[in-house]
Amino acid sequence: MPVYNRIAEIHEDMQVWRRDIHQHPELCFEEQRTAEIVAEKLRSWGIEVHEGIGVTGVVGVLKGQGKSTKTIGIRADMDALPMQELNDFDHKSVIDGKMHACGHDGHTAILLGAAKYLSETRNFDGTVHFIFQPAEEGGGGGDVMVKDGLFKRFPCDGVYGLHNQPSMPRGSFNVRTGPIMASADTATMIIHGKGGHAAYPHLTIDPVAVGVQLYSALQTIVARNVGPVDNAVVSVTMFEAGTGSNIIPHEAKLTASIRAMTAQVRDLIEGRIKEICAGVAATHGVKINDDYQRGYPSTVNHEKETYIAAKAAAEVVGADNVNMETPIRMGSEDFSFMLEACPGCYFFLGTNDETHCHSVHHPEYDFNDDVLSIGASLWAKLVEQQMPRK
Repeated sequence: MPVYNRIAEIHEDMQVWRRDIHQHPELCFEEQRTAEIVAEKLRSWGIEVHEGIGVTGVVGVLKGQGKSTKTIGIRADMDALPMQELNDFDHKSVIDGKMHACGHDGHTAILLGAAKYLSETRNFDGTVHFIFQPAEEGGGGGDVMVKDGLFKRFPCDGVYGLHNQPSMPRGSFNVRTGPIMASADTATMIIHGKGGHAAYPHLTIDPVAVGVQLYSALQTIVARNVGPVDNAVVSVTMFEAGTGSNIIPHEAKLTASIRAMTAQVRDLIEGRIKEICAGVAATHGVKINDDYQRGYPSTVNHEKETYIAAKAAAEVVGADNVNMETPIRMGSEDFSFMLEACPGCYFFLGTNDETHCHSVHHPEYDFNDDVLSIGASLWAKLVEQQMPRK
């Protein structure tokens, strides 16, 4: 694979950075140490640094050679997950209950490697914004950075992000135009019945029985309301009720995770949940409080920027390793907020080999360091292709 020679030379440095970050994982909006490391390295390479954007986010600004006003934003997420690591290698997490199980340590090291290379060569005409984002894992750090003026302070003609993918062969590149990842919403439904003794159910209004019917009714949304060629998920993930075997509870609570690929389907599901709750409540003479909370929107790639990313990838990993028709994924990603505010593209970089096969969020996952140079070279190629020196 045609990795940049200079980036290959700093591969071991990137590995050291990555493993240090892996050892010291930080959760959503707690990324103080990681942000300080990022800022320190960027400054040492002569890159202009802005800290505290979106709480703990960092943006590095690097101008190339020439007078072009073109700009590119490249984003890496920095946060870890609240889970216990089960690996036993030397760079395993030293903090109980926290682990880089999604590869954000690798994403950060990749962008740092690209920043070091580009700061040394400056073989481009324009401005690069290196965006190090906090709190992707449920904290909506992408949204927080945008609301904190990310693109007003650092305008970008296009913004790009990558994620490692252990289910794909090492060095492969998967992308698609349009929706690539789903929105992620949560619905909480509390059924207010009438509790009593389990021996006298006729004197109660059993919220558990109502909850069972509500669960069944919710499953009809995707099966009978969402079009068969659309993609959506309604998963009831929690059903809470009761305190004793001889007590019919007064309340029951259901919680559901909702995924959709388009705003129209997202609206439809929210509306149907409210209608179903009202109908079930009326049927059984109970009150159902439904609370629908919107989370991350679907991640929607812009066509022009998708082809830009694919072109750069083909130069680095080879055209045969570039798949522009990757299946959509029902997971979610807060890079979606950046894509709503700025044209851009989000794609997947394969990391699978015989020693790196655990999925992300697995307690034995570890980022495959072999792709650090590939990822950094891809970012460098993207910058130099889109902002060539004249």
